[in-house]
Formats: sequence, C-alpha cells, structure tokens
Amino acid sequence: MEQPQGFISTKHPHFVCRLHRSLYGLKQASRAWFTRLSQALCDLGFSGSQVDYSLFTLHKDKLYIFILVYVDDIIITSNDDSTIFSIISQLQCEFVMKDLGDLSYFLGIEAARD
Repeated sequence: MEQPQGFISTKHPHFVCRLHRSLYGLKQASRAWFTRLSQALCDLGFSGSQVDYSLFTLHKDKLYIFILVYVDDIIITSNDDSTIFSIISQLQCEFVMKDLGDLSYFLGIEAARD
C-alpha cells in the first residue's frame, strides 16, 4: 500500500495509510461484511441462531422467515412469498444484491421441487 499522491510526507516517506473500513479482498473484509449484514438483519427484527451463526430467523404470529448465509450467498425462505420479496427489497436498500430466483441447488445438492 502506498500513500496517496499529495499526502506523501518527506519526513515519513514509509508511513502507510490507516483504513477506516474494509476493502474487498482483504482478510478482514468478509468478517466486516458479515457483521454489517448481521446488524442489518437484527435491525429488521431477525435473531441469530445460537446453534449456527449463519442462520437468522424471524417469527411473528403465523409468519416464519429463515435466512441462511453462506459466504456471500443468501437463501431466504418463508411461509409467505410476499414477505420474501419485502425482505429482499429492504436488504437491497443497504446492499448491492441480485435476486437469482428460486433455489435450484445449494452446495452441489439439487433442491427439492414441489
């Protein structure tokens, strides 16, 4: 890493810059992303599982929503389809996301069809 042009000190030419956020590709980036995603999900009312840190659940009355995070992929399932689209649109306000549609396979395992 180098000092940006205009910020190079003649007294300290070998000083480096301090990052105030993670950059994609750095060792800490995935942890920072997961922390940010976890906070966003908690703000939406989800609870993190005590058994699996990558599972988030929300239960209100007869509504159940489950979110599973694997690296940078997110699986959302619920007993109400409109809620899934609502959660996706809320997350898209905070994160750049692509909706890849219905799940066809996960971790090399083909998904069951109705």
